Amino acid sequence: MIVGEQKPVKEIKNYLEPYKKVLILGCGTCVKTCFAGGEDEVGELASALRLVFKKQGKKIEIEELTIERQCEDEFIQQSAQAVKRNEAILSLGCGAGVQAVAKRFIKMPTFPGVNTTFIGILETQGVFTEECSGCGNCELAHFGGICPITRCSKKLMNGPCGGSSAGKCEVNKDIDCAWHLIIEKLKALDALENLNRYVPPKDWRTASGSGPRKLIREDQII
Repeated sequence: MIVGEQKPVKEIKNYLEPYKKVLILGCGTCVKTCFAGGEDEVGELASALRLVFKKQGKKIEIEELTIERQCEDEFIQQSAQAVKRNEAILSLGCGAGVQAVAKRFIKMPTFPGVNTTFIGILETQGVFTEECSGCGNCELAHFGGICPITRCSKKLMNGPCGGSSAGKCEVNKDIDCAWHLIIEKLKALDALENLNRYVPPKDWRTASGSGPRKLIREDQII
């Protein structure tokens, strides 16, 4: 899932200063799971902003709404009437959601309320770890399901650097050495022979090296 964290209230307040009617638009998928932009977070942020503006002596009307996903126009359309009632949108979606909403409502100022951080997993309650860089050419089958592009601090593709200690990365002792994890996993799978295969340098054209990417599924186009 996409992991993010809510921006500081002070930064958000600065975005909204020029407006008297604001819609805070939440997203019920990824950012809800990481407690950054779901219905509860919309309500908490709205209350905090009302208090901040009240102390400042500024009158502001804040409307709250959460849709299922901000990255799909079908769901964005559900906010159309609420958008019409306001002067600006504060999106608590990820960066893709903010842009999708801004594209849908061209004349409506749309601001981000969340810092999109990474693609990751819920490690333990309240702890999210980055697992994928969305590089466009997945090699997980070769590495026992552990991504060296994302999880190795040096993005090494052909074995460890030799600088790890006790399974921890020399860059940061709080980070597990990705290659230690890969080797241990390949041992468990009885697949250490995978390490004999040379992996060529990464072709970053499948990632972000050629500009914004697009995926087209001809079988799904109507």
